[in-house]
Formats: sequence, structure tokens, C-alpha cells
Amino acid sequence: MYVKVTREDVVRIPPHRLGENLDEVAKELTRTTLEGNVSGEDGLTLLASNITRVGDGRIVHGDGAVYQKVRFDALMFQPAMQEMVEGSVVEVLKFGAFIRFGPLDGLLHISQIMDDRVDVDEDNQRLIGKDTKRDLRLGDKTRARIVAVSLNERNPRESKIGLTMRQAALGKLDWFEEDRRKARKARGR
Repeated sequence: MYVKVTREDVVRIPPHRLGENLDEVAKELTRTTLEGNVSGEDGLTLLASNITRVGDGRIVHGDGAVYQKVRFDALMFQPAMQEMVEGSVVEVLKFGAFIRFGPLDGLLHISQIMDDRVDVDEDNQRLIGKDTKRDLRLGDKTRARIVAVSLNERNPRESKIGLTMRQAALGKLDWFEEDRRKARKARGR
């Protein structure tokens, strides 16, 4: 889920930048140091805007840099438990597929794809239902539900997000159209 929040944080202004306009330096450093980072339970900071310095900065003995408190509006991405997300298959492996939704990837384990035994066709990068013959390939559009979230503050790309498609209204988007066609055909239309 995307949310806009107002946050406060501290940026380090190195000594060699102290002769410059501190407002501009604080804005630049806020963007470069905080955008793309996970901050606790807030989620992933995608964009910082309306950045203002708050009060005077502090100089730490032996460092020479100014530690400046800043207030800013942040566009955050917060994956939430049980949230439904739409994304694309970006990688197919023998144990499942990675689905990209927003700025992050989630793992769709092979056991969570469908209510059918799933075979792996590694050569063609696809997962195939044994009885249904439905497949999941690289680039397919999907709808899944988040069932596990563990955000990595040090390296957001290594965050672990677990997904499932084994519930009603979830799956490969093409499967929904197949189901509608079959239902119309069964009703005689």
C-alpha cells in the first residue's frame, strides 16, 4: 500500500559542504540518504518532498559534520499482511516464482500457486498444473495475497514477502477470463 506521511529524521552534512546553502544541502542529502531505504515499520521510502530543516544542527566532537534534523513528506510503500496485490512474474524457479508488485518482489511458493500439483518446466520458465494444465510464465500478470512480510532495513531488495494465489479471486489474470468463458459456455451462451 502506498501512503504519504510526514516524517522527521537526521542527515549528516559533511564539513566540506558547510560553506554551501544549508537548506539546499539538507534537501539533497535527505533525498540521497533516505529514498530507497526501509525505516522500521514505516516501510520503504520511495520519495521525499517538502524538505525543511528543523532547528539548528549539532556538531559531534571529533567528526566535524553537522547532524541536521529535517522534516519532510514521504511517499512510502508499506506491504501489509492479507493485502491483495497485482504484479508480474519476474522469475520462475524450481520452488516457485517471484512476483514484482510496486517496488518489491514477493515469493509465490510452488505450493501456493493453485489447488493442483504443479510441475516445473525450467527450460521454458513456467510452472504447470498437472490436472488443470494451467501455467504460470515469465511476464504473466497475477493477483495474489500477502501472507508474510519481513522487511530488511539494511538491504530492501532482500526483504522477504510471501504470497499466495490459493484463494478465491486470486491467480493469473488470464485464468479469470478462461473461467468466465467456461461459465458462459456451461450456461449455453
